[in-house]
Amino acid sequence: MDPDQLPDALLVLDPDRSIAAANAAAATLTGYPAEDLVGRRVADVLRSSGQDGDAVWATSWPASTRLRSVRGVPEQEVVVRRADGSELAARATASYQRDGQGHLTGAVLSLRDARRRAGDLASGIEIVSTVSHELRSPLSSVKGFVSLLLNRGDRLSAEDKRMMLEQVNLDADRITRLVTELLDISRLATGRLVLRREPVDLAGLAARVVATVGLTYPALDASLRFPDAFPRAWADPDKVTQVLTNLVENACKYASPEGLEVAGEVGGGEVTVTVRDQGPGMAPEELSRLFTKFQGTRVGRPSGSGLGLWISQGLVEAHGGRLSADSRPGEGAEFRFTLPIAEVDIPGQGGPGTGGGAGSAPDPGDAL
Repeated sequence: MDPDQLPDALLVLDPDRSIAAANAAAATLTGYPAEDLVGRRVADVLRSSGQDGDAVWATSWPASTRLRSVRGVPEQEVVVRRADGSELAARATASYQRDGQGHLTGAVLSLRDARRRAGDLASGIEIVSTVSHELRSPLSSVKGFVSLLLNRGDRLSAEDKRMMLEQVNLDADRITRLVTELLDISRLATGRLVLRREPVDLAGLAARVVATVGLTYPALDASLRFPDAFPRAWADPDKVTQVLTNLVENACKYASPEGLEVAGEVGGGEVTVTVRDQGPGMAPEELSRLFTKFQGTRVGRPSGSGLGLWISQGLVEAHGGRLSADSRPGEGAEFRFTLPIAEVDIPGQGGPGTGGGAGSAPDPGDAL
């Protein structure tokens, strides 16, 4: 790979700790053209102190390099002395280069702006805090009902027991979904999301989602409008269920559970699923930040993690589709997502786009 295509700054050092090569990211980070970095002493560009306070790389290699088993430097803080005289905090790691006898011949330094790391850390802390808060409610419910069943089960009616067990089941599903969302955040951010695609009956999937959400929102009144012979989508059914559940639940929570419509359309080699609500709608500024992490909730309405729409958009885009929203104040809202049509032949199902999930193997290699 061309080093200039790497996002992190790289400095290659020779045995005298002078810069032998630098990539484009290093030039951006330091403010020097790459060719001007070559030949400079690394101590002129970086300032780093060891645990004893002495400068590192200024007059010698770190003492640990005398051990042939030492292959690199753990991440540490350094200060970059930029071409304009300013200084920039950075995080650095190093990989030592040795010859066949283990003698040190140089090193490769990798540098990253510390502000990027701080942003990632803050985001990670925010995610953990948010999801922990969301987990507290269903966990408290599960704990309370289970304790009641264990301690006073003999005094409860069969109807009360069934109600409690149904609520525990719903809360357990909610916890599972929150954990799945937390895992999806990591997988989407690192490009490790794997889709297990198969032909998906979206009309049947939509009916199951509406029935499941209806257990939490008994007032849910949703119509399903899918044309006859609606083609199957080539998708991961679990991820599509996650996306559609999020859209229907959001409509119930932030708009109204009454008058919802889940509709399917076909065109351009893809299928589109739209969730329409009859709520108060959204202002343009609110609509513009819907798919931003932690900003998906609507002002002045029930709160949520602010992650659902962001994750849903990532899941849809992983399929090669699009998730969008349209709304005007007082006119409700529409959320729609697209998926590719399943252009595969399923034995005994009569041709492309008409097959069922049975008999179709997952695609474990389909990753971002």
